[in-house]
Amino acid sequence: MEAKSIDLPEVLRRPLYLYDLPEELLYTLTQQSNTSLLRPVESALLIPDQTSQDQQNAVSTSTSCALCQVSFSSVIEQREHVRSDFHKYNLKCKLRGTPTVTETSFNKLIGELDESISGSETSDSDDEQNRDGGKANDDTLTALLKRQAKISQVEGAEAGVPNGKRKGGPGRAPLLWLKSSKMPENISLGLYSAMLTPLEQEKADEHLVDLVKSKQLRPIASKPGKSDPTTANGNFSQSQQQVFLCMIGGGHFAAMVVSLAPSLVKSAGGHEERHARVIAHKTFHRYTTRRKQGGSQSANDAAKGNAHSAGSSLRRYNEAALESDVRAILKEWKSMIDSCQLLFIRATGVTSRRTLYGPYEAQTLRNNDPRLRGFPFSTRRATQSELMRAFSELTRLKVSTISKDALEQTDEKVATPSKSSTAPPKPPPTPALSPEEQEAAHHTSQLTALIRRSKAPALLTYLTKNSLPASFLLFPPQAHHHAPTPLHLAASSNAPALVSALITKAGSDPTIPNGEGKTPFDLAGNMQTRDAFRVARGSLEAEDDKHQWDWNRSHIPSALTQAQADERLKREKTGKEAAENERRTAELERIKKEEENTNVNRIERKGGAGKPLGMAAEKTASEKREEEARGMTSEMRMRLERERRARAAEERLKRMQGAR
Repeated sequence: MEAKSIDLPEVLRRPLYLYDLPEELLYTLTQQSNTSLLRPVESALLIPDQTSQDQQNAVSTSTSCALCQVSFSSVIEQREHVRSDFHKYNLKCKLRGTPTVTETSFNKLIGELDESISGSETSDSDDEQNRDGGKANDDTLTALLKRQAKISQVEGAEAGVPNGKRKGGPGRAPLLWLKSSKMPENISLGLYSAMLTPLEQEKADEHLVDLVKSKQLRPIASKPGKSDPTTANGNFSQSQQQVFLCMIGGGHFAAMVVSLAPSLVKSAGGHEERHARVIAHKTFHRYTTRRKQGGSQSANDAAKGNAHSAGSSLRRYNEAALESDVRAILKEWKSMIDSCQLLFIRATGVTSRRTLYGPYEAQTLRNNDPRLRGFPFSTRRATQSELMRAFSELTRLKVSTISKDALEQTDEKVATPSKSSTAPPKPPPTPALSPEEQEAAHHTSQLTALIRRSKAPALLTYLTKNSLPASFLLFPPQAHHHAPTPLHLAASSNAPALVSALITKAGSDPTIPNGEGKTPFDLAGNMQTRDAFRVARGSLEAEDDKHQWDWNRSHIPSALTQAQADERLKREKTGKEAAENERRTAELERIKKEEENTNVNRIERKGGAGKPLGMAAEKTASEKREEEARGMTSEMRMRLERERRARAAEERLKRMQGAR
């Protein structure tokens, strides 16, 4: 899919890294006050993709999910989000009329299930799950929705509030916005508030620009040809500024310590590229998630008791091994983690959080650490590439563009606050019907019911009893523009008896057009109804009635007598019967031929195909051997038999080796 180009200033054409901003942009930043219309549409990546240089320098377009209220830097990330269970859960909530949730709330809801639900990358475990039916996630989502519905009903009953609704505040915005005199007024830059320490977050409302300036770090030059800084472990001092990122869930674990000062590397073309400086990283996976039923083995044991099977024993062992391996890594990295400014952790499920936060002896992470942060965006399976993507997303600036009209409207709303209530406007009341209109609506309902049931005598009686004209206009006209009169409705319903009775006995006018300019004859859907119009015209012309209609305006062709109409109907019926007989005859012949071919094939499979007369009978194997040995001495025959047996033994060995 080709992305739409965005007209951005030249200063935004390079990666905007929070800790290394261009000076011409840094010293012109001001804090943005009104951020109600701002949405991130573009941001520059810190880590360039391993693609062509044109794709690295291109500016990505806006992709977002209005349901989950998250944005993405590429269409691929948006598609992966649509396949994630976070999006599916919000979609099911929307269909059921319940409010959607954020990524953090979704992780809390699935905590007790202890399963990695947000993975969309391919792996061997995914292939196994797809072969098993791929219904684990669907079953988990269904269980989540049922459990949430039960909890909301119980809470609502206890609190006396329907559906368990609770009041809550808006919370802190995940993004803080800045402006610059180097950019147009409709462009703003945003950074995640999670990248600020608790003390910095208190000062962010007034001193955000000073905080951004204080965070600038000088890139560290790296010579080409040296070891890749993105994969080196332990090559940097711990005194530098760094952050810790960790993801765990569903048996997957990934952790990484990254320096906030990027490395500056010159490419072959002379361009300077910034790379993330990874100090240490570790990823591994253990089989702990039950494939078909979903959830971890420990969660299943807690709910249903210990299972006695080879798979359950293996999963219990892997859970213990995973916990031991994770705690060993954290203990080894304790000095680096203690020196980190921020800790970004995503722990899915009770078991995963217990693995990280314990309590256990000499634990490294504590859940009350003020440095702890969650990822303020949707994440996928715990892998090193996902951690690098999350670090890039956290440390890059978002670029938001809004139209000038929206800015003007926002300024007007700020200058003159609206006093109107937030309740939706009530629809205008429907005007009351007059007595005449009520009577017309009643007659319309009665007439349409009689016409739908093809009650010709009852229809004529109703018209006569209520002194209604045969061309009575149905009410309301806008609802009956296609069939405004009883004759139109009878013709469109393909009721020839009603058509004949309305024209010949009630005197209905066949020349009245409907809202589309069509007469009742134009609405007839079959030959019998059209012949009823022609027979009615013939009967009126034969009676020489003085109330003759303009038949040309009615679009009715030349008149027919009842005998001619019956003859036409008889010919049509005869033609249909003849065609049906021919079809049945051809079908019977086809079935007969198929049965004959089936019998012949069955006989050939059972006894073999027939042989022509005069053909010599095929010799058996023993007869062939006797013919070959004819005229030989006993020694020659013994030698020939030994050779034949040796060849047979060789063939058997070859077949046995091929079968293996």
